[in-house]
Amino acid sequence: MTYEDILYEERGDGVARITINRPDRYNAFRGQTVEELIHAFQRAGWNKKIGVIVLAGAGDKAFCTGGDQTAHDGQYDGRGTIGLPIEELQSLIRDVPKPVIARVQGFAIGGGNVLATICDLTIASEKAQFGQVGPKVGSVDPGFGTAYLARVVGEKRAREIWYLCRRYTAQEAMQLGLVNAVVPHEELDAEVDRWCAELMERSPTALAIAKRSFNADTESIRGIASMGMQALSLYYDTDESREGGIAFREKRKPDFRNPAKKSEG
Repeated sequence: MTYEDILYEERGDGVARITINRPDRYNAFRGQTVEELIHAFQRAGWNKKIGVIVLAGAGDKAFCTGGDQTAHDGQYDGRGTIGLPIEELQSLIRDVPKPVIARVQGFAIGGGNVLATICDLTIASEKAQFGQVGPKVGSVDPGFGTAYLARVVGEKRAREIWYLCRRYTAQEAMQLGLVNAVVPHEELDAEVDRWCAELMERSPTALAIAKRSFNADTESIRGIASMGMQALSLYYDTDESREGGIAFREKRKPDFRNPAKKSEG
């Protein structure tokens, strides 16, 4: 596969770095982006020379801000239940038998926040911001983004994150349990490298067994996600959901309770 939306690098120290390369879109993903991420994770995940995978976002502004609203008119622009094979990517991050580190230098919002949550470890710049946005734009992640988040931060906090769609600083995210370490912005890459170096000194088989053991406890969420995405697909075809995307593109507040009053163009 020729990558257009991501960058892929295999380093000599056993680290593979996968970077979402759409900084002009705050590294939001479209259908093609997700397909390339899937290909890259399969490529690195089953390469015995690779011991750690780092997921990053290009530029200084954003790690990832979720689905690209310009590619979202009801369904998204690719394959899968909602036009994005996002549940396939989420499962793959969990399934590859090696640690995945999220390197978060800026916004980890919406689907980007979900990706950072699903990664085994998250290391953030002090400039990073985390949070959900789905209910503000007529969307939701009805699987790992909600159920697994509750396992990470607790039910009350997970509901707060999703219901209110607030922003959280890197330090607040670490207090919630979403982040493993927060460092000055200019030290982020050095810190990620230190964690990678430590992991490369550990038994790869032991790490793989540990990862699968952790995943076993939350594996039922995969089924919840599959069912939830079917419901989400139906929701995306409603006026209420479409109002969220239209309002976002028109840079106004959505009127979810009277969506028929608003129209694009």
